[in-house]
Amino acid sequence: MKIKAIIWQEDSLCCGSVPALPGCHTWGESYQQLLEMLEDAVQGWLEVVNQPNELAPKKQLIELFL
Repeated sequence: MKIKAIIWQEDSLCCGSVPALPGCHTWGESYQQLLEMLEDAVQGWLEVVNQPNELAPKKQLIELFL
């Protein structure tokens, strides 16, 4: 799977965010650690999003015509 991430330096940390996965952000103390953390964050995000969430209220998508 290919997925794009935005990475940047913030003080002494390497930070990363995956725009396609809302809330998927991480950081590392080095570029290599950031890559490992991004891979772990993406895998964790995908695992959570694929689990049924029985506690969430039922949601519907509707269209409004204004």
